[in-house]
This record gives sequence, structure tokens and C-alpha cells, in this order.
Amino acid sequence: MKDDVQTTAAGTYPPSSDFVSGAHVDAERYEEMYARSISDPDGFWAEQAQRLDWMARPTRIKDTCFDFGKVSIKWYEDGVLNVAYNCIDRHLKTRANQTAIIFEPDNPEDPARHITYAELYDKVNRMANVLLSQGVMRGDRVVIYLPMIPEAAYAMLACARIGAIHSIVFAGFSPDALANRINDCGAKIVITADTAPRGGRRTALKSNTDAALLHCSDKVRCLVVKHTGDQTTWIQGRDVDLNYLMEHAAPDCPPRPMNAEDPLFILYTSGSTGKPKGVVHASGGYLVYAAMTQEITFDYHEGDVYWCTADVGWVTGHSYIVYGPLANGATTLMFEGVPTWPDASRFWQVCEKHKVNQFYTAPTALRALMGQGDDFVTGCDLSSLKLLGTVGEPINPEAWNWYNDKIGQGRCPIVDTWWQTETGGHLMTPLPGAHAAKPGSAMKPFFGVKPVVLEPTSGEVVEDRPTEGVLAIADSWPGQMRTVWGDHERFEQTYFQQYKGYYFSGDGCRVD
Repeated sequence: MKDDVQTTAAGTYPPSSDFVSGAHVDAERYEEMYARSISDPDGFWAEQAQRLDWMARPTRIKDTCFDFGKVSIKWYEDGVLNVAYNCIDRHLKTRANQTAIIFEPDNPEDPARHITYAELYDKVNRMANVLLSQGVMRGDRVVIYLPMIPEAAYAMLACARIGAIHSIVFAGFSPDALANRINDCGAKIVITADTAPRGGRRTALKSNTDAALLHCSDKVRCLVVKHTGDQTTWIQGRDVDLNYLMEHAAPDCPPRPMNAEDPLFILYTSGSTGKPKGVVHASGGYLVYAAMTQEITFDYHEGDVYWCTADVGWVTGHSYIVYGPLANGATTLMFEGVPTWPDASRFWQVCEKHKVNQFYTAPTALRALMGQGDDFVTGCDLSSLKLLGTVGEPINPEAWNWYNDKIGQGRCPIVDTWWQTETGGHLMTPLPGAHAAKPGSAMKPFFGVKPVVLEPTSGEVVEDRPTEGVLAIADSWPGQMRTVWGDHERFEQTYFQQYKGYYFSGDGCRVD
């Protein structure tokens, strides 16, 4: 209850006693679990691997080395599983008719779609069979250049089902950026759509793809989702109607056994600091970590409706729209639109419409909405919300307080999560039933994460005093990237050369 939430003298916000009593992890449990995860990582992560269904259960849990020149990251390396099976098939006995994905379209006048786990199984199997019919084999790369529509999730999971490696390119990226990524990973297929509605406007994705493919091998095929029905150019022999093929594809495709260390996806960094890096995430460790962090960080419970507002073109969408929630049998919301169209109440209208329980967004969006005034919030019923989260950048205290007061109404814990494309999941975050949140602080390490603050020049560890410095990680975790696609030397030089024995995050931090 709101009255049970008090601000402490230190300017922190503890969770209510009601929230703590029902949380997966309270303060005492956090300390126990964290200590175990550091002192006995093999035992701890072997237990966490039981979150998944394995075709061959792993016996070799952690085999990692941060020594420059010898960097190697392996988790569950003798385990065998299929990621799509874990996200779909294993849920069918108990939740076939439960909504897996709520799709909220760009136009609020268009109806939302509730896609059950049974329907998700059908769509993913059909798309997997389409990929096989196009010659996609285990280990082949498939580039996905789609708007925020269910077909993006189908494509990801279809690749995982047959052992192909997907690489999603954000639908806002240019033809040049798309071409660079197709060429770097050597993709055999590009999956795109005719156009992408967003904020009342449409982006011609198929035209962008046509322009990109002028700079790629003429062997690359293009599968096109007819999403809006807008007219597009068509090149016979290269372009394929994905809607038609899925309609006529077989509805069953056996999940391929995959080694835990087989790549699941490549996701390219933005290239803001040089040539984009193809970050490689493996199947087993990534899924264990995405599932665990989604459940515990957001305190997700059976029957909740969970909404991460990110795009699947970013790692946040991979881990916290698709893989983490679906591995947990959750109901996850995909939103095609933007927070300010048709007006600044859209987020909150969607929360009310679908009775969202956990809401996860970026501080940039919150600041934009805060600037529009409170009237767009007060007209919406946000009583379903139980937890709020932020991602992507530090949140300033003013935005945090607005989020807490106006959206959470003083009763919802806020998890301010720090992590990266390279980390696969949360590395630092308050856990909502365990920690008193402090505006602007990511607070505590997640289980198995050993953060250190380094003096930037000497690289010495700074301990036992308030300080600012370089944020580094002293040991591996299952969700860690394995390499840079096709360039392991660059992986080592970027993350392990400057501060020997540590993963260098590239971020600074402050400890108080």
C-alpha cells in the first residue's frame, strides 16, 4: 500500500512490506544467493540451469578465462537443448491457451492481437519450415529487418528451432547499415516487410532492403512480410512472399538439438565507436541468464502481464520481450508505436487497456512524457502496475521521482537496470523485494556478477571509500557474449586488453 512506503533519511525508497512478502527474493535471500553465486559458481549456476529443459543436461558448468590472449567464455558446454522448445513447446501442456504475446499496433484504432502459446507454436513451426525450404541450414545466418510485429518474434524463434543464427537489424537503420551487417555475417536470407508503421508514419522497409541488397551477394534471398499491403517493388527469383509460404507450410518442425555453446544470435553494436561489432551470444548460458533476470529483476509471477517498450532490434528486446519472458511462460507485450502518438497518453492507455503489471522503459521516453505534463497520465487507470523499470541510460533524479510519483503512484518499486548488448542481461540492479531504491543508482550486482571500480590510469582496484572510476567485472556470468563475429582478436582487444584480468565495460561509475 502507498502508505507503507516511506523515504528513508538516506534518500532511498524501500519496498512496501506487502511487496516484500510476495517477492521472489527478499534482502536476506539476496545475500544468501549472492554469496553462494560468488563462492560456488558451478553449483549455483548448475541449479539455475534447471530452469530449462535439456536434451542432455550439462555437467561442465563454467569454463572461463579472462587472461588477455587466452580469453575464452564457455558455460554448460556439454549441454544440449533447443531454445525455441524452451520458449514454446514445453509450455503447451499447461498453458497452450494462455496469451504468449499481446501485439498492440501503431494505430490505437486497430485491434490488438492476443497470440496464445498454441498459436505461437504453429506460426514458429511454419516459419521454420519456410526457412528450411529456402535452403537455410544449421549455422546459417538470417538477417531480420522488421518492424515491431509478431513476425519478428516468429523469425527469431524459427531460427532458433532449426539452429540458424539470427541477426536483427533495427528497422530505423539505413540501407547502408543493413548492407554492412548482411555482408559481415554472410547472411543467406533477409526477412523484411513492405512498410513499417510507426507514430502515424510509414517507413518503406522493402525499398530500404532493395537498396541494401544492391551491395550484397546476388545469392541472398529476401522474404517479405506483407504487413500493411502497401505496394512494393518485386524482383522475381529473389523476393518471396512470406505470408503465402507460411500459409502453405507444414505446421510441425522438430526442434534441432543444439549445443549450449552454439551461437543463438549475432547483434551488432551501433558503431558509434568504430566499425559495428557483431556481438555473439550462445544458446544455453544466454537463455538461463535471460530467464532468471526477467523473473527475478521484475518479480514476474504467474498471470502477470509484462511490458518492455524496447524494440527487438536492440538487446533489450531480445532478452526482455522475447527470450526471457517466453522461456518463463510469461505474457509479454509487443508495441508497434511510439509513446507520444497520437498523444502523450499512449503508453498509459496501453497499460490500462491490457492491465500491465510490470512496465520497463527508457529514461529518454520518461523525460519526453514528463515534459508533456501530467494531464496525459491522470486520465488513465494505472492501478494494475506493480513494478516499474528503466533501461538504456542513467535516469536523472527528477525523472525518477516523476516516474515514482505519477506513474507508480508511490507504490511501485523501480528497478534501474545497468547492462549492455555484450552482457546479455542485467548486471547491476536493485531487486524490488530486497533493496531500497535510490534515484539514479543501479545499486547492487546481480547474482554471479563481481563488479570492481578501477582507477582509470593505474588500473588499480579502488575499495572501501566513495570514489569514481572505471566499471569492470572480475569474473564471467552465463549471459556474457562469447566473441565478436569473425574477429576474436578484436573481442579481446576491446574488452580485456586495457585492464588485464577484467572485463572492461567501457562505462564509468560512482560509488557512494
